[in-house]
Amino acid sequence: MSRDILFEVNFFLNSFLLGILITFAYDWFLILRRCFRHNIFMISLEDILFWIACALAVFYMLYRENNGILRWFAVLGATLGMWVYKRLVSTYWVNYVSACIIKTVHFILKPLIFISKKISLLFSFIRRKLIELLKYTKKKLTIQLKLIKMILCKQKAKKESGHGKKSGIPQKTSK
Repeated sequence: MSRDILFEVNFFLNSFLLGILITFAYDWFLILRRCFRHNIFMISLEDILFWIACALAVFYMLYRENNGILRWFAVLGATLGMWVYKRLVSTYWVNYVSACIIKTVHFILKPLIFISKKISLLFSFIRRKLIELLKYTKKKLTIQLKLIKMILCKQKAKKESGHGKKSGIPQKTSK
C-alpha cells in the first residue's frame, strides 16, 4: 500500500474514533440528566457548551491530520463512528451507568434520609407538645386573669361603698 492511502485510512479511522468519542462524551450528559434533574435552561447550556467543545475537537483533528481541510470521508468517518457507538454500546452504557449511580447515591443517602425522617418526627412531636402546653397555659392564664378581674372588681366595689361614695347598688336607708 502506498503511503498516501495509509495516511487516508489513518485519517478515516481517527475521524471514526472521534465520532465514538463525541457520542461517548454526550452519553455522560445523558447519564447525569437521568440521575439528576435538569431544567430546560441547564440542558440548553450544557448542549451549547458540549457542541462548542466538539466543534473545537473536530477542527483540531482536521487541522492536525489534514491541514484544516474538510474532507467528505472525515465527516463520513465521524458520522459512522457515532452511529456504530450509538447502536452497539450507548443504550446499554447509559442504562447501566445511570442505574449504578442512582443505586449508589440511594445507598449513601438512605441512612441520611432515615435519620432526617426520625429527626423530623421528633421535632413534630416536640412541636405538638409545645402547642398543647401553650394552649393549656393560655387556658389557665385566662382563668387566672378572670379571677383577678373579679377580685379587683369586688375590692373596688367594697372600697367605693366603704368611703361613702355611691355605688351602683342601692342601699337601704333606716328611719
